[in-house]
Amino acid sequence: MITDPDDFFTKGCGRCERFATPDCSTRQWINGLNSLRRICLDMGLEETVKWAHPTYMHAGRNIAIFGAFRGDFRLSFMNAGLLNDTEGVLEPQGPNSRTPGMIRFTDVAQVGGMEPVIRAYLRQLMDHAEAGTRPPRMQTEIDMPDELVEALDEDPELAEAFHALTPGRQRSYMFNLNQAKQRATRVARIEKFREKIIAGKGAMERQ
Repeated sequence: MITDPDDFFTKGCGRCERFATPDCSTRQWINGLNSLRRICLDMGLEETVKWAHPTYMHAGRNIAIFGAFRGDFRLSFMNAGLLNDTEGVLEPQGPNSRTPGMIRFTDVAQVGGMEPVIRAYLRQLMDHAEAGTRPPRMQTEIDMPDELVEALDEDPELAEAFHALTPGRQRSYMFNLNQAKQRATRVARIEKFREKIIAGKGAMERQ
């Protein structure tokens, strides 16, 4: 993976076999990506590489990061919970994202038209970085599946271990179980998760 931001704009991120080839997603969107880079540097942001992508910082805090895909390229804002999306342009990163924090582009010309908005949003986050303000913590209520309720009722050891987990780890199990459509699948997952719960781990943590 790349460590020099210049490489992203000439070769790509280095995370797949299309790196440094004409088929790299950055090639399709290079003019738009260069426009985003110009805006960020003109705003006085510090350019670096994190997660193999150009990342822009201010006052010691990550402000924004770029991404390029086959169907679009993106400007993602960090600490997006601090942004006042006055123009209603932000999208969530994915179906499980709690806070919209991304502008998706499907045409390189869109960057020029949105430059005033991009600058305003970057400025918001720069001001927050200078002030040291943090986004509010968000709590999302997740319904506990009936199968988990039943398992906890029938297994005191499991119940004690589950209720001793941090709220985040509890939510990781409830979210995972709620993704399963069939009761049998949920029951099987609970059986599989039992040892991890007893060990105090979250659903996605290794034992």
